Amino acid sequence: MTDSVLSLLPGDFPDADDNAFLNTGVRRLVLAGGCFWCTEAVYRQLNGVLNVVSGYTGGTADTANYDAVCSGNTDHAEAIAIEYDSADIGPGTLLKVFFGIAHDPTQLNRQGNDCGRQYRSAVFYQDGAERQLTADYIALLEKNTVFRAPVVTSLEPLTTFYPAETYHQNYAATNPNQPYIAAVAQPKVAKVQHFFKHRLKKDL
Repeated sequence: MTDSVLSLLPGDFPDADDNAFLNTGVRRLVLAGGCFWCTEAVYRQLNGVLNVVSGYTGGTADTANYDAVCSGNTDHAEAIAIEYDSADIGPGTLLKVFFGIAHDPTQLNRQGNDCGRQYRSAVFYQDGAERQLTADYIALLEKNTVFRAPVVTSLEPLTTFYPAETYHQNYAATNPNQPYIAAVAQPKVAKVQHFFKHRLKKDL
């Protein structure tokens, strides 16, 4: 839970109406919410999530690499592509975790000490239905006055998702003692385990 949340606990955030997406096979949702090490770690533990890939989107192929993106001079955002089985989990739950735990959607072009447009809050929608679902959910959060400040999450059409370098994949799990992971990622992972324990994979 971020400091910007007014009163609701993450598990008590309102639910999105995602019935139209359920039981429609394997789907993908692309989200950007700061450092992809952290957001990837949050989602890997959820039942129904088949895979999570860290990468870059919003820019062009020639700048889809870590050094270029970290410079802040590209249009890319650090993002994750979540592959999920819609028979087990819907995009509404993924969005609930995104806005409630994975990042702070009221911070513009930053997450904590990570500053720059590459750390922007964004949902990269694949079609009109996905865009509408997200827009409606943001409106629902605003209606319920969940946050102290306005949600600044941008809705951007997904063009191409570029997987990040191999060493970035599943980084939090393979580098648990890295100071950034211990300070930023692990508390978010723990919050998902607490507030969404009914959604966790059984082998955790």
